[in-house]
Amino acid sequence: MGFTLLVAFKAESQNIETYKYTASEVVTIHSRVLNEDRKVYIHCPKLDSSDENKRFPVLYLMDGENHFELLSQYADYLSRADVAAIPKIIVVGIPNTKRVRDLTPTQSISNYDGKTDTTGRYKLSGGNEIFLQFLKTELIPLIDSSYKTQEYKVFAGHSFGGISSINCMLTHPNMFNGYIAISPSFWWDNEYLLKLTEKRIKAGSTLNKTLFYCNGNEGGSNSFFHKALLKFDSIITAKKLMELDYQYKYYPNEIHMTVPIVAYLDALRFIFKK
Repeated sequence: MGFTLLVAFKAESQNIETYKYTASEVVTIHSRVLNEDRKVYIHCPKLDSSDENKRFPVLYLMDGENHFELLSQYADYLSRADVAAIPKIIVVGIPNTKRVRDLTPTQSISNYDGKTDTTGRYKLSGGNEIFLQFLKTELIPLIDSSYKTQEYKVFAGHSFGGISSINCMLTHPNMFNGYIAISPSFWWDNEYLLKLTEKRIKAGSTLNKTLFYCNGNEGGSNSFFHKALLKFDSIITAKKLMELDYQYKYYPNEIHMTVPIVAYLDALRFIFKK
């Protein structure tokens, strides 16, 4: 399958790292696709006797080091019997090793204003396709073979993770059933993904997916960030896609780094509303 499991599961090893939550654990795999070891955080729902034979949807979350705890708490609370806003789900958090490399779709050294970046931080950009192959051929098969998963899968990310989610929907739409893009950085490479959206999605075509996208107050309602989200929303709306269930939300009271706190709550409820 292209990977080596370095840290075995609880039943097979005592080397497993226990995360903060009772049903969470940390697994390390060696990826041949990425040629590196990757840690993955896995949070399983708390089960009772009625769940014994059930299988669960899986949410794959980028920037796992930032948002895994948040999504795990949301998943547990929203799926409680007295809340019942979403089903019980498995959350797989993917922490970063080289974030710019993995989460950007093209090689670019331009900043959001179109000027050349002189810091060198974008030098290794453009590896999103390889990262998606890691998910498709290594991580997802591992999770499916090791946990009680359903076929229904969601891909979620914030900022660069947001454009990675949208890029996956456009280039590998069948990898996931639902996509979440929190404040996606559509400015990347002269709005590359907006152009790709216009090109790839044919008017009146069928896209049987659920999509939630949003942005916060990243410079005001007249900012390049907000205008890019409005442009993406107008493209999606104008295409009149069959079977696409989508929602766009604007959070004017949240900045770029606080918008995930409120948006992921809304996103989970929208993605799993059915």
